[in-house]
Amino acid sequence: MQSPPAAPLPSVLERRVILLVALVQLVNVLDFVMVMPLGQLFAVALDIPESKLGLVGGSYTAAAAVSGLISSRFLDRYDRRKALTVAMLGLVVATAAGGLAQGLPSMMAARIVAGTFGGPATSLALAIVADVVPPERRGRALGVVMASFSIASIVGVPAGIFAAEAGSWRTPFFALAVIGLCVTLFASSALPPLRLHLDGARRATTRTVDLLRRRDILMALGASAAMMFSMFAIVPYVRTFLENNHGYPSEHVKWLYLIGGLASFVVVRSAGPAVDRLGSTPIATFGQALVTATILIGFLPAHPIVPVALVFTVFMCTASLRGVPLSTLTSRLPAPHERAQYMSLQSAVQHIASSAGAVVASQILATGPGGRLEHVDALVFLSVGCGALLPLLLWRIERHVRARAAAAPPAPAVAIEL
Repeated sequence: MQSPPAAPLPSVLERRVILLVALVQLVNVLDFVMVMPLGQLFAVALDIPESKLGLVGGSYTAAAAVSGLISSRFLDRYDRRKALTVAMLGLVVATAAGGLAQGLPSMMAARIVAGTFGGPATSLALAIVADVVPPERRGRALGVVMASFSIASIVGVPAGIFAAEAGSWRTPFFALAVIGLCVTLFASSALPPLRLHLDGARRATTRTVDLLRRRDILMALGASAAMMFSMFAIVPYVRTFLENNHGYPSEHVKWLYLIGGLASFVVVRSAGPAVDRLGSTPIATFGQALVTATILIGFLPAHPIVPVALVFTVFMCTASLRGVPLSTLTSRLPAPHERAQYMSLQSAVQHIASSAGAVVASQILATGPGGRLEHVDALVFLSVGCGALLPLLLWRIERHVRARAAAAPPAPAVAIEL
């Protein structure tokens, strides 16, 4: 039996767009992951109680959620290159403003502005990849873009800490603002116009309420919420748990991020091609099984039964094994003229779910003697149970996508206008 012809290789232009978008997304993710590890430093300098640092992180996610809901109504009306440039310039200004903060109110204001622009920037980056790359290569392309989280963990957290130690807590903010400005201007000049979702017979803008009435869209948003809630019920408390419950030295934490980031970079570069080859559901199921085993082994025992570095590294890797298949599959649901709108809604849902996960966890956990976290077992089972919904929902979505593809001719590929 003759094997089916191989999918055409990506063009030079397609590769260029993917790499430029990945570079822009790297700056966006660096802005997000760099701030909280610096929290202890700027809390002392600005006389902010450490118990209030959660407001700094929460202000970003809340603003990103609100801005995702609002921007979903108009992002699809513009050239994606111009929209991405505006969003990134706003993020750069907000990052620099964080370095100028004089107290908790001004720091929160800077992070609110950062979330307002950073949320739509992520949505536009994913929409551009979905516009440019056909479905048979989309997993690999999204793997490249989503590798920015791993690189940010490798570079952003240690580099931000080292820069703060060499200068002050303000140094990382100003340095990232300069880097972000250079990257944004370069990408804006090098990217081609990305407006073919506006060309041809102009479709009426899909109302958000109509988009939300579609069963496949609701399942996709539900899958995103399940993944983020289960993840952020655990993530904000990992460092405290490792240091206070398992006695891990605080001075070694930055090396955990470095090792975990390197490992997750390797995994995310492999996850994309695996999704293209095997489908989203098998990879997400494997990722969920792995994160379940990691959480149960790493967080339930009173004392570590495997090396902390191994547990942390595997835990970081599982984000890629769930996020890449989710983004790849759900990018096939909206039409091109709905894509940025859907990505903005997804971004809003993810930020709301991550905030909800952190808030619910804070209500479950209690601080015991020596700063030990108590009731961790209840939190672990909640996270595992919620995360188990992800493979089931992706299986239902994948069945829907395959049925739709079998019932209709494939949509024409979206070219890039030069």
